[in-house]
Amino acid sequence: MLRIFIQILLFSFLSISHFTASAAEIVKMDRIVAIVDQTVITEQELENRIRILTAQLTKQGAELPPENILRKQVLERLISDALQLQYAGQTGLKVDDNQLDKTIDRIVEQNKLSMKEFTDALNADGISMAKFRSDIRNEITIARLREREVESRVNVSESEIDNFLTTQASSNENRDEFEISHILIRTPEEGSTEEIQKAKAKIEEAIKALQDGASFAKVSASYSDAPNALEGGNLGWKAAAQLPALFLDALKNMQAGDISPALRSPNGFHILKLTSKRGGNSPLVIEQTHARHILIKLSEIVSEKDGKQKMDGIKDRLDNGEKFEVLARQFSEDGTASNGGDLGWVNPGDTVPQFEKAMNELKDNQISEPVRSPFGWHIIQVLERRKQDMSKEAARLKARQEIRARKADEAYQDWIRELRDRAYVEYRLEDKF
Repeated sequence: MLRIFIQILLFSFLSISHFTASAAEIVKMDRIVAIVDQTVITEQELENRIRILTAQLTKQGAELPPENILRKQVLERLISDALQLQYAGQTGLKVDDNQLDKTIDRIVEQNKLSMKEFTDALNADGISMAKFRSDIRNEITIARLREREVESRVNVSESEIDNFLTTQASSNENRDEFEISHILIRTPEEGSTEEIQKAKAKIEEAIKALQDGASFAKVSASYSDAPNALEGGNLGWKAAAQLPALFLDALKNMQAGDISPALRSPNGFHILKLTSKRGGNSPLVIEQTHARHILIKLSEIVSEKDGKQKMDGIKDRLDNGEKFEVLARQFSEDGTASNGGDLGWVNPGDTVPQFEKAMNELKDNQISEPVRSPFGWHIIQVLERRKQDMSKEAARLKARQEIRARKADEAYQDWIRELRDRAYVEYRLEDKF
């Protein structure tokens, strides 16, 4: 009995030791680095994201910030993503597998690889296809969330466009475009004196690092609170209308390669680098086409074959001298039918590629063979062409896009800040920062 009892004790001890070792390993692998409301971010997630980002930045030749700064920047991005994904889930926003598959197929096609070659390339970078699919699903979700919560609510009035164009007309520099990079040291909207002084000291450290020869990209990655800090703070080309007056006033006195002094705004302290500058005064002259068409739509009732046969019959009648506008009114299933199929003056890009390609190959008054597009079967006739200065129309469109982009970006940053302020975030790896 004693021997059996000892064996039981020994077995229990070995089992407990094995369990303890396994548990210790699990805790190590899944150590929590942050709690974000109802979810957690693990150390493994953080390390994987750092590894992928490091490989990308290294491939681009970008300088990496110190490890502790890189970890903090990546963790903050993971927290922001987690908050947005949670909110998307709570509000019923989902990306189905069909949409995900189409997006991945497009990415594979853009890389000019087969699916197997693409998968092998991912594996070579240490990324499984399952992880890649999950990351792309999250990116689509966040993009749709931004569109739904922010961009769809941004409106640009005609008076805003008029004011912009009036200002632009009276100020040549407002037609300029700037390629810039940006460092932001954020301060709370109602920050205390101590918080503002801390941010001021940090921006001064960043300026000192730049003066000592550090690259702007490295200083951005090390100091900036902006979402694109790890990408060197690069904002790309920005039209004057997209920039706050604070930035524009600084940039107009700078030359390519210059770095601004610290700029103070309600959001915090900023440093700008001007990479390049260009004017935006050249006229926009395009070739317009006056065209008309007849459309036969396809459906569950009208098959591809039936649609084509019907269109061939219409083409025969046109070839035998019947009037285009009469047949368009009789047969076309487009909204232009009552007007004889007249599309008016068509600009490049106004129609789908298949239609535009066929239209561009026609001579004046020539009638096309049946043309297939996503809408169905078309017959197209070009009536005339002209060169048109679209500078005014393009200026209004560009003004609308620029004002909208600026307002959307500001609204998105405000929305993210509000989302973060409402959330419970607890850090578990402060010792590593």
